[in-house]
Amino acid sequence: MTVQPTQPVQPQAATDGRRLRSETSRLRIVEAMIALVSESPTMPPAEAVATRAGVGLRTVFRLFEDMDGLYRGIQAVMTERLGGLLEGPIVAGDWRQAVDILIDRRAEAYEMILPLQIAADSPRTRSAALREGRARLVKAQRDTLLAVLPADVLADPELVHALDLAVSFEAWRRLRTDQSADIPTARAVMRRTALALLSGRA
Repeated sequence: MTVQPTQPVQPQAATDGRRLRSETSRLRIVEAMIALVSESPTMPPAEAVATRAGVGLRTVFRLFEDMDGLYRGIQAVMTERLGGLLEGPIVAGDWRQAVDILIDRRAEAYEMILPLQIAADSPRTRSAALREGRARLVKAQRDTLLAVLPADVLADPELVHALDLAVSFEAWRRLRTDQSADIPTARAVMRRTALALLSGRA
């Protein structure tokens, strides 16, 4: 009987396998943190995230270096999940219909990020990643709104600021948490407020 020699592991295949395992572990850790925040809107400690993900604490910090790295990982996953809800182009018959579509999209997106944004409040002042993520969210909201408004509305800075506030995440959060509005009611209030501001415009 002839014993066939064992084929050596190709370096590239080994590297690819390690990279795949690392990416899988990174996603498990991020998903664990998102799940924990959804259950209780506070940022959990790294130990709790590691336990939920089924990995060691050293693995968490090997893959993310620090908590800011983990926060950036969450932001990357949520950005992918949100897709074009916040920044995608809006195709509509006129600008009023575009504002309506914008509000529907934001209602869906805001509900997805609500627990994470609430959880981010307490550590935000000491986390560069959370401050940067917050700034990106605010800019995306404003840029998308400006893209659908007509020139005569854009020429009125006070109206633009009022609309930006009326359809902001902050407005959604207050409606859903402080005022206990359900999702359809919150969406209707946001739409009604925006339309009231725009009434009488050409």
